[in-house]
Amino acid sequence: MRENGISTLTMADMESLKLYIDYSMKQLSLMLILVCCTLIIKAKTPPILPKYKHKVDSIYVNKQLKIMKLYAKKKWVKSYSISIGSSPKGHKQYQGDNRTPEGKYYITDRNPNSSYYLNLHISYPNNTDRKRAKQIGKSPGGDIKIHGYSDQYGNTKPMNVKFAYTWGCIAVNNNDMKEIYQLVKTGAVILIKP
Repeated sequence: MRENGISTLTMADMESLKLYIDYSMKQLSLMLILVCCTLIIKAKTPPILPKYKHKVDSIYVNKQLKIMKLYAKKKWVKSYSISIGSSPKGHKQYQGDNRTPEGKYYITDRNPNSSYYLNLHISYPNNTDRKRAKQIGKSPGGDIKIHGYSDQYGNTKPMNVKFAYTWGCIAVNNNDMKEIYQLVKTGAVILIKP
C-alpha cells in the first residue's frame, strides 16, 4: 500500500517478514550450534600420536576399498586412504607385475631417508611367494613398502600428494605417512585383503 508516495507494509507483509526473520534466526542459531559443537569435539579429542606412538601392532589393508586401518592391541586407532599397485586385482606374482601382495606379512624395517618421503618395509616375499615365482621362472620381486609420495624429480611438496597407483607398494600422502611412520612399530602384522 502507498500513502503520500511512501510504501507501507500491510499486515500480511509484516507477517511474512516476521516469519522470514524467525526462520533466518533459527538457521543462524543452528549453524552457530554446529560450529560450537565441532570446536568442542576437536578441543576434547586428544591427538593420537602421544597415546599410540610406536604402539600400532597391526595394520589392515583393503585393496578394493583403498583403505588402511591401524590397530593397537585390537583397538582401532585411525584409517587412511591409500594408493596401490596399478594392477589392483590379484596377489603379486612376480617382480614387475604392478600388483600389491595379498596375505599376512610384517613390518620389518623403517627408512627415514626414503626416496618416497618415509617408508615402512613389508616382509614380501615370503617362502610361498618365492616358490610361486620360481615355478613360472620369474623373480618374486621385493621392496614392497608403505610410503609417502615423491614426484619424478624427487620433490615431496605437500601439493604433490595424490596419485592413483604404485608399482605394488601401498602409498599415502606425506602428512599421513609422517603420522603412520611414528605410530607403527617394527614387527607389526600387516594383513592385506583383496
